[in-house]
Amino acid sequence: MTLARYRLDEARLEPLLSQPHAEFNNHNGGQLAFGPDGNLYWSIGDGGGSGDPFRSGQRLDTLLGKILRIDVSRACAPLAYCVPGDNPFVGTAGARPEIWLYGLRNPWRFSFDRADGSLWIGDVGQGHWEEVDHIPAGQGGLNLGWSCYEGLEKFEGGDCAPGGQYTAPVFSYSPYTGGCSVIGGHVYRGREYADLVGGVYIATDYCSSTVWALRPDGRGGYEQAEIGGMPTQVTSVGTTVDGEFYVVNDLPGGLHRVSFSREEPACRVDRAVTSWGTGTTVDLTVTNTGDAPVSGWTLEFPLAFGQTVVSDWNTELTQLSNTISAAAAPHNTTIAPGASVTLGYLAEHTGDASPPPRFTLNGDACAVGR
Repeated sequence: MTLARYRLDEARLEPLLSQPHAEFNNHNGGQLAFGPDGNLYWSIGDGGGSGDPFRSGQRLDTLLGKILRIDVSRACAPLAYCVPGDNPFVGTAGARPEIWLYGLRNPWRFSFDRADGSLWIGDVGQGHWEEVDHIPAGQGGLNLGWSCYEGLEKFEGGDCAPGGQYTAPVFSYSPYTGGCSVIGGHVYRGREYADLVGGVYIATDYCSSTVWALRPDGRGGYEQAEIGGMPTQVTSVGTTVDGEFYVVNDLPGGLHRVSFSREEPACRVDRAVTSWGTGTTVDLTVTNTGDAPVSGWTLEFPLAFGQTVVSDWNTELTQLSNTISAAAAPHNTTIAPGASVTLGYLAEHTGDASPPPRFTLNGDACAVGR
């Protein structure tokens, strides 16, 4: 993996920084972006393979599994760049001073919010959880968990240091619901759709093309919603100078402008989650918010791996791996306009449940006519 500068005035390539990455051809990372501080940030994956075989994520002597921060506006011999003096590991014995954040698996895409300078990262998961991280402006040195954690869940066989301090993701989802690789996007700061998604972080998935929206709730947490889907597989999201969104795809390859529109869902799902010991009780209420009866409905959502549903009520519930399908029972298959049905389940968790992954409902909407 080589970072280089191409000088147009001299038509020559000037290598700046390289990281060996020869054993596996995946987890390259590779996002480049100038931060609000004028420094260049570069993400590199953990070196590839399965389960972080080199333990790169938690090591500080390698650039693999990291986001780097360097100053390319000047050179500090013998380097062709300079390391900012306030980088978190400057002066740390055995650590690469270029490191800004560590504990990453494959931070394929990251972006800076032009309003507050905070950093949003889409980090591709191993197989259980894809994640999005949100880091305040100027806050380097954080350990984002891999391979001790995958998402919010302890990774079996991972590299966990005694007393390690880890920064949890603000959002995670299971690829068992159809996804495979999170594609980190941007916070929308344009004007054309400001009334719909102004100040909202948008991300998608390479396989499912689902679009998620995230924003801080002002109380230390985040609001999250599944707001639609991309009509094509997306590999990267970019913005124009005025903040409007474009995406590129690789099958077959094209540049597409993104638009947003308001569509009222046919149903609303409200939930109440109670955790106790190694168990979780979930009560769901499905309300028909439309003006026509709903005939047949299904909810699909992931549970934490290791959680098993031991009982359910008012639904025909099926658990496949960590994916739950909760379909209408014979007595509540039809929901009149304005009416609601209640259902729920009890799940128990085995193994390491500290902390358990948060409960997320896939879509917060029911499927109509299924």
